[in-house]
Amino acid sequence: MNRLKDKVVLITGAGRGAGRALALAFAERGALVAANDISPINVEEAVAEIVARGGRAKAYIEDVAKKVGVQALINSVEEDFGGIDILVNHAAVEPHVYLLEMDEWDWHRTLDVNLTGAFLMIQSAGRVMKEKGKGKILNIVAGSGKGVAYRSSMAGLRALSQSADLELSPQGIRVRTIENSADVVKDVMSALEVK
Repeated sequence: MNRLKDKVVLITGAGRGAGRALALAFAERGALVAANDISPINVEEAVAEIVARGGRAKAYIEDVAKKVGVQALINSVEEDFGGIDILVNHAAVEPHVYLLEMDEWDWHRTLDVNLTGAFLMIQSAGRVMKEKGKGKILNIVAGSGKGVAYRSSMAGLRALSQSADLELSPQGIRVRTIENSADVVKDVMSALEVK
């Protein structure tokens, strides 16, 4: 039995990299994929590929670092698919600037997308999941980044995941951190098997 068939999976940063690979993998397993990215080109190509392979997906162009954008995203996915079963927070930015040369804008944008964006998505999707009494939230953490802003945001995302799981698990919502490994698709699918 395919446990992902007809499940609604919202993936942020789904236009490229591991996010795109995850979108394709979920669609292959019969999930309904809500693919989010800030750039329409990449995410629309990913959705077109899913549809061409016989899957079901829709692109949502929003900046997850903005509360209004996140709320619009969640509302649109609910209207189109009737809810959210799984949230995968993959959206991330990584400035390649060392500490002494880093501009304040780079620092803020990195934390805004990588940490605040995940917080806003967990909060908004968590409210939808709470109504159903269940849901899974997976936060993709890549530990190989070199910049101080990126590493700080990933450390914060690990802590956010642990705290969110403590608060939301009594509501039937599990929050997990997935380290972005060579086979992140396998790691994500394995994490979904854990209760």
